[in-house]
Amino acid sequence: MTVYIDPPTWPGHGRLWSHLVSDVSYDELHLFAEELGVPRRAFERDHYDIPSHRYADAVAAGAVEVRSREVVRLLTVAGLRRPKGRAQEPS
Repeated sequence: MTVYIDPPTWPGHGRLWSHLVSDVSYDELHLFAEELGVPRRAFERDHYDIPSHRYADAVAAGAVEVRSREVVRLLTVAGLRRPKGRAQEPS
């Protein structure tokens, strides 16, 4: 299982956030997040939003650190990218 995480540089709700993604499947991503203790409500379209204070936990659990552009590339190549405004499939 390989999941990826970008640096916590995305502001929101008074915090900085990272994106946790899989390049294989949403099932793989959901399993990793569950094992990490991330609530399902943190899943948004094609990624989990991870607060900066949990970044090191995700990396220690096996998430591979990548740049933010790489997150989008990985999702796109895997066919898992769900941009805003597109209809969502059930996760």
